[in-house]
Amino acid sequence: MSHIIQQKIELPNNKDKWIVDLANVVTDINILYSYLGLNADTVSSSMQQARKQFPLRVPRAFINRMKKGDSNDPLLLQVLCHEDELLNVNGYSHDPLQEQDNTIPGLLHKYHNRALLITKTGCAINCRYCFRRHFPYHDNQSSKQNLVMALEYIANHPELDEIILSGGDPLMAKDHEMAFLISELEKIPHVKRLRIHTRLAVVIPSRITPKLCQLFAKSRLQCVVITHINHPNEIDNDVAQAVSLLKKQSVTMLNQSVLLKNVNDNADVLAMLSNRLFDIGILPYYIHLLDKVQGAAHFWIDDESAKVIMKQLAEQVSGYLVPKLAREIGGEKSKQVLTFWG
Repeated sequence: MSHIIQQKIELPNNKDKWIVDLANVVTDINILYSYLGLNADTVSSSMQQARKQFPLRVPRAFINRMKKGDSNDPLLLQVLCHEDELLNVNGYSHDPLQEQDNTIPGLLHKYHNRALLITKTGCAINCRYCFRRHFPYHDNQSSKQNLVMALEYIANHPELDEIILSGGDPLMAKDHEMAFLISELEKIPHVKRLRIHTRLAVVIPSRITPKLCQLFAKSRLQCVVITHINHPNEIDNDVAQAVSLLKKQSVTMLNQSVLLKNVNDNADVLAMLSNRLFDIGILPYYIHLLDKVQGAAHFWIDDESAKVIMKQLAEQVSGYLVPKLAREIGGEKSKQVLTFWG
């Protein structure tokens, strides 16, 4: 079965290579196991049930960075359905950040000067720890009517000087869609900065097209791209090249990670991640404690363990390579930054 994953869908326009890559995502556990040389007989019915609740979705470009034959590969663990996802764990909820009662569909005014715009509801990859794995995207679909309401809201709130594009993944929007959205935001005088949170640029780096970079270069808005990278093995030459294209257009590059059990809960791994990020032009920004979303409890690292790890990290790398340890609290006006000294 391993040949199945290697089949490619050809498009006539090479500029749309990322769309080809997006069409080649793997959604079947058995196919994933076959490609990685793992025993498909170990795939349990509980894993398949977890897949039904939150689908498996992982691009070939990301799979190619996994170590074949290793069922504990840190990249694999981030995307592989786990039987513990079926457990109903106390303290975990479907909406840990209290985002589902937004007044404008697709717009979350969480912080005083910043609003989050749900640009696209889809992702190239389904990360099992995602705090929006239960988010009602069907009620927050990107539509012309919703976009008009969101833009009117932004225009009527002069305190909003930064708009955060999120999702799903905002870079699931095609270049012409992104161009339209940026042009509309540029019409609002008090909007100064555009922030884009993306994992797509990491798992399918071909998404960073010359046209997209030109959009950022020509915009009057200060553009900030925040990549979501959790482990140094996620960074290959293609990712480095994509980041280089953005850096050439003076895009500010930051990274945020999630502290995940058995993935990156180790100071040595985090040190390698910080150094590798800086090598390619990205500054480590935040490392988040897990948001307590139902289905992700098996990734949890408690506060005290996290502080020990971060203190060890601070002893290994320069201060500017130590991301802030933070957690999101539903309803709060800002992140809570945890100190790990003292």
